[in-house]
Amino acid sequence: MCSRFLSILAACIAMSAAHAEERVLRVCADPDNLPYSNARGEGFENRIAQVVASELHARLQYEWAPTLRGFVRKTIGEGRCDVFIGVPAGFERVTTTRPYYRSSYVFVSRPATPIGSFDDPALARARVGVQLVGNDLAATPAAFALAARGVTDRVEGFPMMGETPSAQRIVHALAQGRLDTALVWGPQAGYFAAHAEQPLRVSRAVPPPEAAGMPFEFAIAMGVKRGNKALRDELDAVIDKRRGDIDMILAAYNVPRTDKP
Repeated sequence: MCSRFLSILAACIAMSAAHAEERVLRVCADPDNLPYSNARGEGFENRIAQVVASELHARLQYEWAPTLRGFVRKTIGEGRCDVFIGVPAGFERVTTTRPYYRSSYVFVSRPATPIGSFDDPALARARVGVQLVGNDLAATPAAFALAARGVTDRVEGFPMMGETPSAQRIVHALAQGRLDTALVWGPQAGYFAAHAEQPLRVSRAVPPPEAAGMPFEFAIAMGVKRGNKALRDELDAVIDKRRGDIDMILAAYNVPRTDKP
């Protein structure tokens, strides 16, 4: 009996030690922010997080928080998680990996009446949707480019925050005929245009000369706590090794790319 008890105790100790050694990758993510992430794991950043965790032989664990003001400070800043799957490369509040894709603002319009350029004469008469970002509803670079071209009278702003994402509301307005075209951040536009009630055309927005200094493209990387170079280097290695898998995920979500997949 004593021998059996000791065997069971040894097995429990071994199991506890194995559990203690299990690696956990804690990912900061928004629970309701498609196409990037949601609590059901349906976003492309959810799927990329799975790739990363698998490659690191780690159990994936989320720290959910809406991407509002203070998001970085309240999550990775307080040590509640280890990594953001998508941040602008060089984002100063974290240490970033090398970029794993690059995208741009795009025009979204109906195929029958496409508007895909700031030089299109139809743009001056078009009803145009744009995103408004942040708590102060700031205009995006694409909206500033419209203003630089004198297109202001028929522009409708869609705040980022709302019951549904601003890109989803813009795409719905286009499909319903309430807008003629829209300028939207590429990953959001590609996803919601692919799920629209009717086919929509997505084309890269090239800034006009009047707005040549405006940032229309952004490289996207992963972010870790400032100074955590060890994890940053591990993630760089994962990006290199699993780049093909990451590219396929981005393609499946119709992310417009300005880099070469």
